[in-house]
Amino acid sequence: MHAAVGDRILVHGRTVGAAEQSGEIVEVRGENGGPPYLVRFADGHEGLIFPGSDCEVTHERQQNNA
Repeated sequence: MHAAVGDRILVHGRTVGAAEQSGEIVEVRGENGGPPYLVRFADGHEGLIFPGSDCEVTHERQQNNA
């Protein structure tokens, strides 16, 4: 997985009934756009995440073209 500052991340709920979380990548700490990522979530909290198979990254340039 590769990302850049400003990209959006969506974390799908892991269990039935668990809500999805979305946020903006504010810092990329891995090499060449790799994880971990510091993410500011929609509710305002920030967290360092290593995204797994339950995550999707939407690149900023994809959003601007939509």
